Amino acid sequence: MDITGSTTGQLLDAMQNRDVSAVDVTQAYLDEITAHGETVGAFLSVDSAGALAQAAEVDRKRSSGESVGKLAGLPVAVKDNSCTKGLATTCASRMLENFVPPYDAHVTTQLRNAGAVIIGKANLDEFAMGSSTENSALKVTRNPWNTDHAPGGSSGGSAAAVAARFAPLGIGSDTGGSIRQPASFCGVVGMKPTYGRVSRYGLVAFASSLDQIGPFATDVTGTALLLETLAGYDNRDSTSVDRPVPSYSATVDQPLEGLRVGVVSEFFGDGIDSDVDSAVRAAIDVYRSLGAEVSEVSLPHTKYAVATYYLIACSEASSNLARYDGVHYGRRAEQFENMIDMYAASRAEGFGAEVKRRIMLGVFALSEGYSDQYYLKALKVRRLIRNDFDAAFANVDVLAGPTCPTPAFKIGELVDDPLQMYLSDICTISANLAGIPGVSVPAGFSSNGLPIGLQLLAGPFEEEKLLRAARMFERETDWHTKRPTFS
Repeated sequence: MDITGSTTGQLLDAMQNRDVSAVDVTQAYLDEITAHGETVGAFLSVDSAGALAQAAEVDRKRSSGESVGKLAGLPVAVKDNSCTKGLATTCASRMLENFVPPYDAHVTTQLRNAGAVIIGKANLDEFAMGSSTENSALKVTRNPWNTDHAPGGSSGGSAAAVAARFAPLGIGSDTGGSIRQPASFCGVVGMKPTYGRVSRYGLVAFASSLDQIGPFATDVTGTALLLETLAGYDNRDSTSVDRPVPSYSATVDQPLEGLRVGVVSEFFGDGIDSDVDSAVRAAIDVYRSLGAEVSEVSLPHTKYAVATYYLIACSEASSNLARYDGVHYGRRAEQFENMIDMYAASRAEGFGAEVKRRIMLGVFALSEGYSDQYYLKALKVRRLIRNDFDAAFANVDVLAGPTCPTPAFKIGELVDDPLQMYLSDICTISANLAGIPGVSVPAGFSSNGLPIGLQLLAGPFEEEKLLRAARMFERETDWHTKRPTFS
């Protein structure tokens, strides 16, 4: 069988039927990494020996009749801001370049308990701050569809790994679109769950009220299975919500009768690429053909979302990253004259330009005399954005629109224009501010062969409905079956 061309469901069936072993599956993905890994640059580290040992243990359990988990034998790429015991967790930063956690993040524990094979740690924008994975201090990741283009960010490494078939599943984090935007750019499925649905314990914090861990996969069914594994209450995370986790994978193929789809008018404004506009509107027509009721919906405070997000996110980042001072955490400068000089030198050496920019923005927004004008006002606008969604979901089941206004931009194209880079997340940011779930599914290609994503949003904790709606579209199209080729 074509192992790396198979879906998660096909791989699990093949392993269960003893057509292939978990070691066979893992080795096939490792071979792909060996062949094309340097071209894409998706991983900061690949744990070949550890992955094969994990796979061999799955095979031993399966052959002896022991219970195996729901992801048994499936390789997973883990974004390098989730702690992995014994494996470096760097956040793609010089500040944490040599950090090896003594414990697993909650999601890592869930993966291990489910029998997943952690194949490596995926690249990201430093401390998850970016939209292109160019802000990594350690390497640049390239889009597998065209290596001159960015894979998106900040979870660009995980998205690129799944798109390039280096792993069938990936873990990312989404603070302002950092799962959905790279999923769109790389032509895979990526989902941000409701805030509080997946524990953030062991996730290195960027903006604590916005960060949420979520899955990547080549199809919606794989996404449902991985989310089912990750979700659930964890008392080590004070923001984790204690409510039952539906069996997403069991219901994902059930169509939604009487589905009401709201098309967000603000997501089709100035700046949207014509190819994206056409592809997404064609995707919405698929729902019409399936009998869904489609109507236009307005989210009037969307125009304030980018400014609101960066005020809140940068403020929280400046607080979270204050711990990296050369004493308690992270890199310590070797040469300094006094304590204050050590702080300054350590942070200057350890943080990259984008991280420094966001820390300074956050410090300013929280400073005396300005916090009322900026941070507190942003919190009030955040409430208005959530109110817009609440009003919309009173009349529709899901909201639809482009994941991103453009296909993937070229590497280096926006690196000197941070504002334009920030605007690439204009369609995704609002969901983080409101805490609602969102998913990006492949919906076509641009005229130059780059993937385009359809974004669907649903009300809080309605991931089951969202996944079923995404699967309805996926069954009628074949965009998710496409894969990049390497010359």
